[in-house]
Parts: sequence; structure tokens; C-alpha cells
Amino acid sequence: MTTAATAHEAFHAGEQALQQRVGLRERMAAIGPLVMRDHMPDQHRELFEKLPTLLLGALDDQGQPWATMLAGPPGFVHTPDAQQMDITTAPHAADPVLSRLSPGAPLGVLGLEPHTRRRNRMNGHVAAFSDAGLSIAVVQSFGNCPKYIQAREPGLRAAVTPPGPMQVLGPALDTQALARIQQADTLFIASASAAQPGGAQSEGVDVSHRGGEPGFVHAETTAHGVVLRLPDYPGNQFFNTLGNLAQHPLAGLLVVDYEGGGLLHIAARAELLWDDAARALWPGAQRVLQLTVLRALWRPGVLPWRWTPPVAAPQFSALRRPGAAVPPG
Repeated sequence: MTTAATAHEAFHAGEQALQQRVGLRERMAAIGPLVMRDHMPDQHRELFEKLPTLLLGALDDQGQPWATMLAGPPGFVHTPDAQQMDITTAPHAADPVLSRLSPGAPLGVLGLEPHTRRRNRMNGHVAAFSDAGLSIAVVQSFGNCPKYIQAREPGLRAAVTPPGPMQVLGPALDTQALARIQQADTLFIASASAAQPGGAQSEGVDVSHRGGEPGFVHAETTAHGVVLRLPDYPGNQFFNTLGNLAQHPLAGLLVVDYEGGGLLHIAARAELLWDDAARALWPGAQRVLQLTVLRALWRPGVLPWRWTPPVAAPQFSALRRPGAAVPPG
């Protein structure tokens, strides 16, 4: 998470270090205060309020980030003003985020509309949380470009059936979990800039999107457990997620079952790989994020939505052409 926009520095030390490594520190120092806001602009509020899903990221008591997806009828997210977001949801013992939130806890929020490829980020902290709903005080809001988003549209499932029982998976995962990961074209990553947020604006949580062609996440069972690798393609150069991981190398992954409505939550230890050999599997990748699985939860059928088949983002075909530039947006 970046700090709130000021006239000075909009990025924390981890983000700055990566920007420096790729030779963009001065450029990002100038851009950051222009795009990082301490409130939600009207166009962000408009998107959040029409969404049927919302991504959240938060920390557990041990400093492990987790990611989850909330769902409801459009309007279940409401922004009474530019500094507050209210969500119709409640504590839930099986959800690794909703089971742990308390007033003051930092949150990362991602609003994503896949079929239009619009996405906006908001980071803040819990103002109140009870059976009456979740209220978030805004710390920061900024937009993301539509790159790498697989377009799909949600619709209500034909019949409402109760969710299946949650499965707690060890670091070895199981055959079904590995298959879901290896077939995925989309995942979400929660990260934090510090293990124990203490109130500073830079000590927050992010949740971000990663997309690729089916199979873009490589899974390998090693002597150290299941290791996942995924490409880091050219982006906005903010390095929000990777900058967080440079300071606090734990991540929470979320794989959504778009056909069955299930959620696979994964806790992992993160490492960033820069060498050519690591990037060889993914033409156009600039780095590779390596994640060693620590534990996981599988929650079948918890979402009321089912999605249409994806329409591939245009960037992936371009990345396969040697020397081709990634098309904008």
C-alpha cells in the first residue's frame, strides 16, 4: 500500500526500492501525488456501488494476509460520501477475512468489473463491523488500468443451494486445489507493508489482481512443499504489491471458481525472482513471483453468481510476439 497522496512522497520504502531498481524512481515520485487520493472520486464511487462482488484483503493475528471475495446484489456496496464505504455483509467464521476484522484493522479493497475491465482500488481501515454491516474509513483511492483482465459477466445461478463444508488444506494442498490453480486465468493477491500495522499511513494492506492465460500459474511440488510461480507483466510501475512483499514477504492468494462459485484461499511465503531462467516460461514477463504455500482453505459454492466464459485480454497475444510492445489498456 502506498501512503496517502501528499505534496511529498506517495510511496513507501519497499515500493521506492523497486522503482529505483527499474530506473523509474524520479518519474514515480512525480506521478504518485497526482493519482493517489485520500478520498474516492465520484467515478470510483459509481463503480463500487454497481458491483455484484468486491475483493477484500486483511491480516490475521499472526500478520498473514488473506484475500476474499464478497458478493451481493448491486448496491450492497454503498458510499455515503467520498470518505466512507459501507458494505452489506456480516462476520463469518469460515471466511479468513470476515472472521478477523475489528475496528481499526487495515483493509485493502479492489472493485473489479470484469466484463468492462474497469477496476479501482481503495485502502482504509475498519470503522465499524457487526451483523449490521461493515463500514470502512477511506485512507487512499486510486485507479488501475484494464490490462490483463479476462472479461466475464456474472449472472445469478439457476438454483440456490447451501454452500458445501469448508475444507482446511495443509501446505501440500490436494489434487483438486492444484487443478484449480493450474487452470486459473485470474487470481487475487493480498499483501501488507508491515506485519503489525500501527497507524502509520504506509502500514496498510492491498489486494490486487493478476491475470494470464489458463495455466499461467505454474505449480510444482518440491521438498519444501508446493511452490507456485506466476509472471509479473509490465504494469503501472507503482509496485504496490511487490513493494509490500519486499518489506513483508507473506501473501494471501484467492482463486475464484467462476463456474461453481467456490473460493480457494491460500496463505503463502513470497519471493521475487529477476533472472532470465525464471522468466523463460512467460514471454514478456519482467519478473516472477514465487510463492511457497503455507496453508489453504477451500470454500465450495459460497458465491451466488456464475460467470460467462472469459474473453481473453488482448495483451497476452501481443506478449507472445517477440519484441512486440504490450498494447495499452
